[in-house]
Amino acid sequence: MRTLLRTFVVCLLASTTVAMAEDRNAFNKQAYTYLKLVVGGSAEKMPAENFNFKPTEAVRSFGQILGHIADSQYYFCSAVLGEKNPAPKIEKTKTSKEELTAALKDAFAYCDKAHEGLTDATADDMVKFMGREMPKLNVLSANNMHTVEHYGNLITYLRLKNIVPPSSDPEVMKQMSGK
Repeated sequence: MRTLLRTFVVCLLASTTVAMAEDRNAFNKQAYTYLKLVVGGSAEKMPAENFNFKPTEAVRSFGQILGHIADSQYYFCSAVLGEKNPAPKIEKTKTSKEELTAALKDAFAYCDKAHEGLTDATADDMVKFMGREMPKLNVLSANNMHTVEHYGNLITYLRLKNIVPPSSDPEVMKQMSGK
């Protein structure tokens, strides 16, 4: 797993070097695309009956983590888009695999607009986020970091159910590389 992850990071960094000269958001966009793929893939791989699975009572269920990720896409990206957060409260209102998978896709589609709309000219535009002014590019970077954190939770839950996570699945990695 570590070798695969290191290889991915090296390839991602190498592939963005040229692009970053033209587009400062290139790395963020590629990381975001990868995260959409592996988080969405996690939702697809986990059987519906395990969406309420919690390793202990002190943590969120698998489905609640997906709902939290979806809510966070709206939270971070609404700031970048300069819109009122739609705040759908997915984590609190959706429980089934079908509902959560659809909500996650919608949330990522909403965030797609923030990534696609960001240019070198607007990357440093300041937006109000978490009570302070931040550049749009930093908000999107923070969103990726937050999503990575919770993807780590999803990996653990999948492994506890003997399911190979998308980031360790050669077919998913082929999909990411376009081969």
